[in-house]
Amino acid sequence: MRQLLLEWGLSRPQTLDSFVVGRNAELAALLQHIARRDDTTLDQRFVTIWGESGAGKSHVLQALSASGEALYLNPEHAAADFLWSESTRLYLIDDSERLSEEQQHAAFALYNQVRELGGVLIATADKPPAHLNLREDLRTRLGWGLIYQIHGLSDEEKLDALSQSAQARGLSLSAGVLPYLLTHFRRDMQSLSAMLDALDRYSLETQRPITMPLLRELLQQGDTHA
Repeated sequence: MRQLLLEWGLSRPQTLDSFVVGRNAELAALLQHIARRDDTTLDQRFVTIWGESGAGKSHVLQALSASGEALYLNPEHAAADFLWSESTRLYLIDDSERLSEEQQHAAFALYNQVRELGGVLIATADKPPAHLNLREDLRTRLGWGLIYQIHGLSDEEKLDALSQSAQARGLSLSAGVLPYLLTHFRRDMQSLSAMLDALDRYSLETQRPITMPLLRELLQQGDTHA
């Protein structure tokens, strides 16, 4: 049951508003600009976002994919899915460094179609385009547009974001709960926010305050049912 609580939190839809900006103010502003359908220049129609795992790359693409005009793609999709359509405005390619040879060929063709026929293409990767182990023509295309490094949050920024989120929900947390959570659980903000949701629900379910014993109990039950 505890594992279901965590899975519920992790499956909640991502939004740009829930993305903790940190040092990514310029990138966040651009993504809001694109989401609002504001006029975009040619270079703004092609964006590559790179950074470490857990920094928020998938978060922002999944947030943008909520639009009915978006096509979200990752290495789990078939190459045949990388298709341009008149009804699609946003093409979102996640984890591009893991694309197969066939998918890379399809992504290259899609890039050229977007450039010629219209739309916005945003790709994510774990390295800057110049250092990706991809076919040369696709690597070059990914380097043509805007390139942003997405910076992960510092521990202090994560604690501040979680504290603000707890206050916004009206949660009362005992001292030490958030620092303990940060050092004994997954460190990406999506997982941490999911655990905050789970703590809230578990507290209501058990009629107990959110204290260190409650957190340890939930973490232990999550490990047991993982």
